[in-house]
Parts: sequence; C-alpha cells; structure tokens
Amino acid sequence: MRPGFTPVTILALTFGFAFLYLPILLLILFSFNASRLVTVWGGFSLKWYSELLANTQLLDSVWVTLRVGMTSATLALVFGTLAGITLVRFTRFRGRVLFSGMVFAPLVMPEVITGLSLLLLFVSLDWDRGMWTVIIAHTTFATAYVSVVVQSRLLTFDVMLEEAAMDLGATPLKTFFVITLPVIAPALVSGWLLAFTLSLDDLVIASFTTGPGATTLPMRIYSQVRLGVTPEINAISTVLIGLVTLGVITASVLQKRQLARGPAA
Repeated sequence: MRPGFTPVTILALTFGFAFLYLPILLLILFSFNASRLVTVWGGFSLKWYSELLANTQLLDSVWVTLRVGMTSATLALVFGTLAGITLVRFTRFRGRVLFSGMVFAPLVMPEVITGLSLLLLFVSLDWDRGMWTVIIAHTTFATAYVSVVVQSRLLTFDVMLEEAAMDLGATPLKTFFVITLPVIAPALVSGWLLAFTLSLDDLVIASFTTGPGATTLPMRIYSQVRLGVTPEINAISTVLIGLVTLGVITASVLQKRQLARGPAA
C-alpha cells in the first residue's frame, strides 16, 4: 500500500468518486436505452439521438445558449481585462476602493440577488427582456471572474519588459499590443473560457432576465425535468459531457506537447 493511503481513505475516495461520477455514468448509459422509461433498460438504441435532432425546442435553446455565451464571454473579456489592468497598474486614484468593490461584488453576491436586482433595473428602464438582457446580465457577473484571472497574471508580469520596449522607441499603445498582450494571452484565453462556461451553466440569473424567444438550454432542461426526465434530456446531456471531455483531453494534450517542446526551445 502506498504511503498515506489507508483503508479508510481508500473507502472514502471510492464513495466520493462514486457519488460524483456514478450518476453521470448512469445518465450516459440510459441515453442509449431503447425504452422511453428512463429507469427501465429496454436494450441498446440510438433512436433518442435522432429524436434529439428533430427536437426544435432543444436545438433552438442550444443556439441561444451559444450566442449568449460567446457574446457575453467576449464582452466580459474586454471589460475584465480593462478592470484588471486598472487595478494593477493604477494603484492610487480617487474611488479605487469603490471601483474594486463594484468589480468583485458579483463574486460573493448570491445569484438570486444579482438576478433580482438586474430584473428590477430592466423593469425600471422599461427594457424588453430577451436575449440581450441575458447577455448584459451574464457579462455583469462574468467580468468579475475575468478581472481576477487577468489581475493575477499581471501581478507576476515583469514590468521591465515594457520599460525596455518604450526605451527603444515603442509607444505605450504599441508596447501593450506587442509586449503585454502576448504575455498575458494565456490568462485572456482562460478568462474567456471561464466566462463562457459560467454563461453556459447559468440558470438562476437567466431565469430572472430572460424573455420570450430567449430560453437558454439550462432553462429548457429545467422546465422539462420538472415534468419528468425524458430520453432526449439524457441524450443532449451526454453530448455536452462528450464535448467537455473532448475539450479537456485536447487541452491536456496540447499542454503536454508544449511542455515537451519547452526545454528544446
């Protein structure tokens, strides 16, 4: 037995992983169930995936979710990067404490409070709720996460690289695009992916700020699950799990290849 592993820890890890991943495995298994009853195995079948392709409501929700996620993640990347740069490079200015508090407030604010406050804002402004109100809401809370990622990268950034570039005649704007931006690019990619994932997963805030024709996939799944789990839900959940797994494997392989080329370079 390896040092540090006891029968108690092995048992705890086994139950922990089973609690986390066994329901996911059962969901994937029953997505290939021939029976409409999700708790009764009726043989192997792919018909629910073909039924999924014919389910226009779910497919429309997927399209809305992707548009909301990509748009809000891009806007959050821009605003979060600007906020992170401001908090790191401008350490003293009037209202800095208030600005930082407003930037990081969505990190600790309950989602129901954020959703309700945004709903009241849109109602007071007499805005018709729809896809763009959901995008604004998702950008609001995703900006905080992006700013944290960018700020942590800028704190370890060597400022002498920028100073050397400007000493050689580069303007501050060119220095930012040629020196700073490539160095913090991994943090920008991570921040965008994090913002997109948060938007893809959100249910509470979207429920408060959405309107007709802007039903996201989590909202669609939640509304259908309340009436009972259907095989199409298992199928689309399996597709999402497969896409996430493929993305994680691809990122891991690319990271290992980059590390392998590092010493040689």
